[in-house]
Amino acid sequence: MANAIRNCFLLASLVIVFTPCLAGAAQYNVLNYGAKPDGRTDSTKAFLAAWTQACGSISRSTIYVPPGRYFLRNVQFSGPCKNNAIVVRIDGSLLAPTDYRVIGNAANWISFQHVDGVTVSGGILDGHGSGLWDCKQSGKNCPSGATTLSVSNSQNIVISGLHSLNSQMFHIVVNGCHNVRIQGVKITAPGNSPNTDGIHVQLSSGVTILNSKIGTGDDCVSVGAGTTNLWIENVVCGPGHGISIGSLGKDLKEPGVQNVTVKTVTFIGTQNGLRIKTWGRASNGFVRNVLFQHAVMTNVQNPIVIDQNYCPDNKNCPGQASGVKISGVTYQDIHGTSATKVAVKFDCSKRSPCTAIKMENVRLTYMNQPAGASCNNADGTASGFIQPSSCL
Repeated sequence: MANAIRNCFLLASLVIVFTPCLAGAAQYNVLNYGAKPDGRTDSTKAFLAAWTQACGSISRSTIYVPPGRYFLRNVQFSGPCKNNAIVVRIDGSLLAPTDYRVIGNAANWISFQHVDGVTVSGGILDGHGSGLWDCKQSGKNCPSGATTLSVSNSQNIVISGLHSLNSQMFHIVVNGCHNVRIQGVKITAPGNSPNTDGIHVQLSSGVTILNSKIGTGDDCVSVGAGTTNLWIENVVCGPGHGISIGSLGKDLKEPGVQNVTVKTVTFIGTQNGLRIKTWGRASNGFVRNVLFQHAVMTNVQNPIVIDQNYCPDNKNCPGQASGVKISGVTYQDIHGTSATKVAVKFDCSKRSPCTAIKMENVRLTYMNQPAGASCNNADGTASGFIQPSSCL
């Protein structure tokens, strides 16, 4: 009896504690602002109106997108807001214009900027990118294309359970942000779709990418200049160009990349696995303190690669050497199959050789035989079982 009384008291206490919090939360349903879930009516103004209300509220707020299909032109959700707890809950699908010219020069389709404490949860974002891809592959004069979801100059952001489909350009971009968590996302585009990077991070710190499946026509995850304290874990990549740090060093003065962990990742039929790429030209950039751990390769063309001689179309860099200094990169427990004979390729800068490269328990095969390795201007150590034989 005493236990029953105590349990009732605890339950009553919880109700007293949490009821005011729930009462203080405001919900803004986009339907109430004129959005139409028919996939045809332009709902851009309705979404912006709901954002204006949520951003202007002094209490935590939820913008709710019910099931249905919502047509949106490019839309920018800007802060700073009066509260730092806004949830955008999407139970429907957001559709970009099928005519790529409508948003093709807008840089971003959906963007958040100067916000703090925003969560984007669920939903499908359909970028309808195929028209632009066809234009680019035909050699015509085309718009550069829009990123599907951009978050810039913001902090304390969560992107969860979202499916980005067929972006014109990059799917998700994190630029100039701090403390961003991307989890449980699915990113889908054909393997031949140009420049459709899955997640691109630059000039940001404290970004975490977890439990996601990414298949694109470019890098599954690309890491740009000025990225620090990045954690990537439990990601499946394929098709695509792998997980890439870079390209870096395009500019003479450029912030470096440091403290990056990539662990428990799987690559299936990708062009690259774990890649670091820098322009073959002068730069003060750097890459240091990187851990690649627990990676599985399945028929990957270049499972492990450092390329410091990147020079597209041999323009503006032939005959030069990369100034980006790469040091302290560890490859630990990497195994699987290579689609090419050379599975490990360290092509480092003659001006700034790679240093403190560590290989620990690496096993990569090519057609059921030990794969090969190639090293230029690379120094480091190998320990445990190493296959192919270390060239460091």
